[in-house]
Amino acid sequence: MRASDPEQRTIAVRHRRRHGLTRQPHAQLSAPLERCAQPCHELLVIRRNHQTGQVSIDPLRWGLIPNRCKDPSGGRKPINAKCETVDRLPTFADAYRRRRCIVPVDGFFEWKAIKGQKAKQPYAIAMKDGRPFAVGALWENWKDLASGEWIRTFAIITTDANELVAEIHNRMPLILRPDDYTRWLSDEPDPSDLMMPFPSEPIRMWSISTRVNKPENDDPSILEQIELTTTAA
Repeated sequence: MRASDPEQRTIAVRHRRRHGLTRQPHAQLSAPLERCAQPCHELLVIRRNHQTGQVSIDPLRWGLIPNRCKDPSGGRKPINAKCETVDRLPTFADAYRRRRCIVPVDGFFEWKAIKGQKAKQPYAIAMKDGRPFAVGALWENWKDLASGEWIRTFAIITTDANELVAEIHNRMPLILRPDDYTRWLSDEPDPSDLMMPFPSEPIRMWSISTRVNKPENDDPSILEQIELTTTAA
């Protein structure tokens, strides 16, 4: 997740483009991802039609518009939903029960506050084997009564950080294990036992340049590791 203001960011993701995808959840996570994503972007998410059982890949806008919203031009559009409260907050509860989805990514960014420094130090976080992985999310429908257009949006669910990520931040995205994809997309109303921090062992984390703070710097070099000074470390 990548916001225009780095001080307001929580997590940022590297997200795949449309080509090369199939309609099976496990197969979605087999090709390299290609760009940085930020709120208000349309990203591809994996959803299941609960009437037909069909799994599809669809572009949804990042930043949830609750279905009870009267005017989407105003108010907050949350990009994250905390796992501890997602089942009971009115903004998320119905979508959590009925409209869960998966966002395929190959990594995410976090920022560590440095004592005595205004700027935060960015880090990239990904799997050690370089493979893409699945982030749990929920999606929502909102209908523009004037035009009749349906707008579909989503928010990513976060958990407590695991031991590795906790070195820089107290939250991380909900990373789903491959064996849990089908259940996450199922009709089960509350798979709360799946919402736990992903283990540290398969993950690696490295410091990167503050160039990542500007959305226009969307090139492979932003993922290059940099050496930190003692102060930044």
